[in-house]
Amino acid sequence: MKPAPFAYHRAHSVGEAVALLAELGDEAKILAGGLSLVPMMNFRLARPSALIDVTRVEGLSYLRADGDGLRVGALTTHRAVETSRDPAVTGNFGVLPRSARWIGHYPIRSRGTFGGSIAHADPASEWCLLAVLLGARVVLTGPGGRRDVPAAEFFQGYYTTAASPDEMITELWFPRPEPHAVLTEFAPRQGDFAVVAAAVALDVHGGVCRSGRVVLAGVGPQPVQVETGVLAGQPAVPDTWQAMGEHAATAIEPPDDTHGSSEYRRRLTVTLVSRALAEAGERIQAEASERRRDST
Repeated sequence: MKPAPFAYHRAHSVGEAVALLAELGDEAKILAGGLSLVPMMNFRLARPSALIDVTRVEGLSYLRADGDGLRVGALTTHRAVETSRDPAVTGNFGVLPRSARWIGHYPIRSRGTFGGSIAHADPASEWCLLAVLLGARVVLTGPGGRRDVPAAEFFQGYYTTAASPDEMITELWFPRPEPHAVLTEFAPRQGDFAVVAAAVALDVHGGVCRSGRVVLAGVGPQPVQVETGVLAGQPAVPDTWQAMGEHAATAIEPPDDTHGSSEYRRRLTVTLVSRALAEAGERIQAEASERRRDST
């Protein structure tokens, strides 16, 4: 199928793109990688009156890790994240390169962009899920200048965000390192959208959980944060991970669709949360063992 008619504009700067958004109105859309928007246009699920191509805008493709955390430019491709070898990225934010392998197939990762995925706000998106887990802030630029919105507030429903029609995403800022975070998911085939995905982070000391975070995708209209107070004070053992998985499954109301029933998604949630927590615990234990070896 082919898209409905639209006007095409190419922007060469963020300022030009924002000006075009303001001029063309609510029905104009930003075109970055196009891996989500164009298929929706071809199926007539999206009918923008105009596309503003930002692929030639310079200075929006980068991964910068420093004392302020990690900043990811909106035009950074999934593949660039996946192949990063910067120790500051792979060490403090290693869950991002590790998780990129779950995104589609090689051509999609080579073309699709970080900012485009966040803007699309698919409830099964890995980057949306991790943005919420890691407390990222979405940096937007509009006619009034720059503003940043916490990821937990940015996603407001199926393909719906807090961005105004005349704003574009220019950056994702991850202010807090999380070296042991883990994402895992289940899809019918490699590269398909996740039926359920789980991302977790743990704080363990002396074999006891101090705190944890669990965020789920594929179980609602946006990433779902699960209350994790039950982890505090519990031993870092498989029974604790299983109990947290079962708790997470009772805290959600997943949809029924062609990929699985609500009950099926709950069962997946139990498995994926417990599996992700176990992997996070193993990473913490391995790091502690390495520190002990270095000190002897």
